[in-house]
This record gives sequence, structure tokens and C-alpha cells, in this order.
Amino acid sequence: MTESEIPEHLLKTKRGEPVTFLEAISEALFEEMTRDDSVFLMGEDIGVYGGAFKVTRDFLAHFGESRVIDTPIAEGGFTGAAAGAAHMGLRPVVEIQFMDFISPAYDVITNYIATSNYRGAGPMPLVIRGPVGGGNRGGPFHSQNVEMAFFHTPGLKIVYPSTAYDAKGLLKSAIRDDNPVIFEEHKGLYRAPALREVLPDEDYVVPLGKARVAREGKDLTFVTYGAMVGKCLEAADALERDDGVQAEVIDLRTLLPMDDDAIVDSVKKTGRLLVVHEDTRTGGIAGEICMRVSERAFEWLDAPMLRVTAIDAPVPYSGSLEDYFLPQTDDVLTAARYLAAY
Repeated sequence: MTESEIPEHLLKTKRGEPVTFLEAISEALFEEMTRDDSVFLMGEDIGVYGGAFKVTRDFLAHFGESRVIDTPIAEGGFTGAAAGAAHMGLRPVVEIQFMDFISPAYDVITNYIATSNYRGAGPMPLVIRGPVGGGNRGGPFHSQNVEMAFFHTPGLKIVYPSTAYDAKGLLKSAIRDDNPVIFEEHKGLYRAPALREVLPDEDYVVPLGKARVAREGKDLTFVTYGAMVGKCLEAADALERDDGVQAEVIDLRTLLPMDDDAIVDSVKKTGRLLVVHEDTRTGGIAGEICMRVSERAFEWLDAPMLRVTAIDAPVPYSGSLEDYFLPQTDDVLTAARYLAAY
């Protein structure tokens, strides 16, 4: 494919220009659809309109209406249709316009899609992707994190990137995977200036199920993902600058399956664990992580394990209330200083 055949806004990587988190996702979709004719898209307003956040802008004109399918507002219906297509050897990528509205598809995802391989019905190469997260004053219907609604379901994979590089590489891996993947994209990262980066021009993937060390340290471990990676990095910089404490930041990237070894290895090195996530506290992934560390590395702990999370409430509309509801850098810093001094 020549450059003249590629939509202008998808040429930044080829020209060595930095791309946003959102543009990285667009590139991954475009490249996978170009590479594999079995990949196609389904979702509300993804065609003519180009998606609520313009992730699929110009895709309809390039790939046609048989591969970029505008759907009715019926998440359960079109997710089920995508499952049927996956059974027939296609590789659908379903966009949920806001992941808050994945709930109408919960039945087909958990009872049918996730159990496909277990029931002997064959592979289910299906990606369900869309925006999550707060901080944009979207209120309770456009700000939720949905990972824990599906974390308990065997057969699913859950991915939640924090950088443009990972967003592209993980999405390409998810599309090529023969298992169903829920791919969460924090909308606050979509156009964040700090996340703009130059990506490799050559094809690359980031393996599912592998965490990364976003920052090395020896005194304290932060385990986090998504938008909270940035806040943990800010807190870690402040800790080292003001307190001389070196915090290691583990970015999970994939929540299911979780990279237990990366977490345990870091805790064995630092002796202290702070789990940070934007999702609400009760039933959040922090409890699961702490239990796994307790089982595998309890004797290496020099302090109690702590968590910093959103509070147990619907996401507020009010800006000041939402800021109070969401974990902030100062919250992470306070908890980390407590652990460091323990």
C-alpha cells in the first residue's frame, strides 16, 4: 500500500512524527485491517461519523461498509453478532461507544463468548474495545471502569494500556489472539500531550499477559495500570526528590491474565507494596493483587500492603466532587510516605 492510499492522519508514524494515544489505536486498527481481510469493525457511529472520539475517521471510505459496520444502539445484539462472525473465522473488533454501556452485552460476553473454547465451540477471536475512566466531567454514565465486572470470568482477557506504544502493540496482539479480549482505553489518555511519542514504523506487537517496569526503584513498589501510571510516576518522582525514597512502578498492561511474577519479583526487592487503581475500592483488583502477594511473598514484606483507589460511589458530575472521588497524585504520595516510614 502506498502512502497516497493511506488517510492523511494515519501517516504520522511513517513520517517519524509523534502520535497521540488515540492515533496509536487508530493505526493499530488500520494496519490490522490492511494486513488481514478477516478483521472488521462493528459499533455505533463508527462509520460515517468516524466514532465518538474519531478513532475510525475515514475508515469507512477506505475499507467499505462490509468491514466498517455502523450498528444500532443494541450492544447485546451486535456483540452477539460479532461472536457469530468469529465462529465463522472472521476477527471482529467491536467498539462500545462508552464502556459504561457494555452492560447490555454482559450476558453474551460472560455466558457465551467467554465459554466458547471451554465448551468445544472453537476459538473466539473477538476484541471488544472502547473508552473508560473519569476526569472528564462525564458523570456516572460516561466515566466508569468496567474491568472488575469481567475479571471473575474465565476465558476472557482484559487489557488496559497506559502509553501510545503499548496501546498500539497490545491492540495488535489482541486482534491476533484467538481468545476474546476486552480492551479498555482511558479517554483521559486519548489526546494527552505527555503521551505523544514517536512509534516504530515497522510492525510490532506487545505480548499480552506481561507487565512492564515503568520506573525502577528499590524501596517501594507501586502496582498500577491505565491513567494511574502517570500519577504513580509523578508521586515516585516527588518521593525521590523530597524524601530520597526510590519507588518502582509496575504497569500491569494486561489485567487478565495478570503477570504475577513481575509483581512478586518487585515486592521481594522492595519489601513494600502500594496498589493504585482508578476503579472503586470494594471488589477492586487491589484486593486480588494483595492476596496473591500474601500467598507468594508474605515473608518479604516489611510493611502492610496498602491501596489507593476511587471511593465506593457513582462517579460525580461536579468537578470538585469528581476530583475528590478519583485518586490523585497527593493521595498516592501520602500512602507511599506512610509505607516508606513504616
